[in-house]
Amino acid sequence: MTGMQDFFGRAAAAPDRVVLVMAETGARFTAGEVAQRALAMAQWLHTQGLQAGERFAVVLENRVEILALALAARQAGLYAAVLSTHLTPAEVAYIVQDCGARLVVASAKTLPQLAELQAHHPLPCWTVDEAPAQATSVQAPSLQAALDALQGAPADFADRPLGRDLLYSSGTTGRPKGVLKPLWPAHLRGQTDPEALGTARIMGMGEDTVYLSPAPLYHAAPLRYTLRVLELGGQAVIMERFDAETALALIERYRVTHSQWVPTMFGRMLKLPEAVRQRYDLSSHRVAIHAAAPCPVDVKHAMLDWWGDILMEYYAGSEGCGTTMINSAEWRQRPGSVGRPTTGRLHIVGDDGQELPAGEIGQVYFSGGGQFSYLNDEEKTRQAINERGWITYGDIGHVDAEGYLYLSDRRADLILSGGVNLYPQEIENALMRHPDVYEVAVVGVPHPDFGEQPLAAVVLRHGAQASLDTARAIAAQAAEVLARMKLPQRVVFVDTLPRLETGKLLRRKLKERFRDEPQAGFALRDS
Repeated sequence: MTGMQDFFGRAAAAPDRVVLVMAETGARFTAGEVAQRALAMAQWLHTQGLQAGERFAVVLENRVEILALALAARQAGLYAAVLSTHLTPAEVAYIVQDCGARLVVASAKTLPQLAELQAHHPLPCWTVDEAPAQATSVQAPSLQAALDALQGAPADFADRPLGRDLLYSSGTTGRPKGVLKPLWPAHLRGQTDPEALGTARIMGMGEDTVYLSPAPLYHAAPLRYTLRVLELGGQAVIMERFDAETALALIERYRVTHSQWVPTMFGRMLKLPEAVRQRYDLSSHRVAIHAAAPCPVDVKHAMLDWWGDILMEYYAGSEGCGTTMINSAEWRQRPGSVGRPTTGRLHIVGDDGQELPAGEIGQVYFSGGGQFSYLNDEEKTRQAINERGWITYGDIGHVDAEGYLYLSDRRADLILSGGVNLYPQEIENALMRHPDVYEVAVVGVPHPDFGEQPLAAVVLRHGAQASLDTARAIAAQAAEVLARMKLPQRVVFVDTLPRLETGKLLRRKLKERFRDEPQAGFALRDS
């Protein structure tokens, strides 16, 4: 990697270098084109009256404008609140109001999602397309026309801090909250993003990187890693939507060196016929990053057997208070671990607030990592930070003697049964041992004596029969490794489990479903 320039400096030095490829259309964008668009957007945001530290919202599918707007926010010292395209109009209205956005940028496809916002809390809305693709009541002028009409000298942002994203938590345990991280100080202008430098060091990224991003850019990792690749002088190949075979074809076509996945994508690729999986040349592929959700041990073993030891797993969050990482060789020695810290120092803390030794399960905290707050929620921020200033994502786990972290669960997902803490993931891992189980999720449901009891929602493999005998067989095999009190009291067979696009289980949805149906499914013993 040459120099310590930011993306704009690199674009000025090599404007004709192709930095973005949209996989579906094959559209290619040079550094000069992306930089020019981002700088014009920054100027336009300034003309809209946005001051340093203020926010605007973005509701876009995977397309070049989402990245240009993120770069514009950085240049203009603003926060870009990037929203999921799968939110309902009510959810969009809530987030846009919660973050105090001054304006919203959408597309013809996403404009209908702004309907409730515009009906009850009108806000300036702009579209990156000329005309809506479907009928909508939302009126939005063309952003491109506004950019074309810009006049006057460019705004001077030299004294402004550098902007960044404002991403909302997925809301798996409640209403989503904005993760507000401090803006970068103005003296870093023109220099390579410090987080990008860390990625370059750990992931081996640089000017020769070709990065495949198969996930929605409104998620933290795809957006941030793609921007870091641009910052480091590499090229990003963006999939408009994930398709298992297309992803393999893209690795071959563009000689992809780095990629990022979630376990659900691994599962879909592994289901491809063997002839399809072997059809594509993946020899350029050096690093396959994965995170966002626990990866089943058998799935990861299968991916390592197929792709070789190129998988790099990390544990982190939008809050950025700490990161652990584990490479393939380490993971083979410690299946199920998410690694050791690369950012911050790791602590396991008991219910009494004291740090626990290796092997004991407690809440996972980091010290010495990044700072953040939850926007408009001082109480949630306080709950994430203990009296020593250590910060938690809310997960439960333990470290081994060498300091490798193993996650057990989310604290919010713990089942308190008769005064005993039960960890759903531990129970799920035991239930997955049965060959008929394709997927499983365990939640706590109300119980008159114990407070809660574990209920297992099971997706069966094709051909398996949903019956009491099957439920008992699954529990019997789990009983070989689980204490009796940990076994689910009931089993419900379901067609699918509710998940985000990242593969993250929406356990809250299951809790809500079965809270009022605690007697659903098959009872495994008298309760």
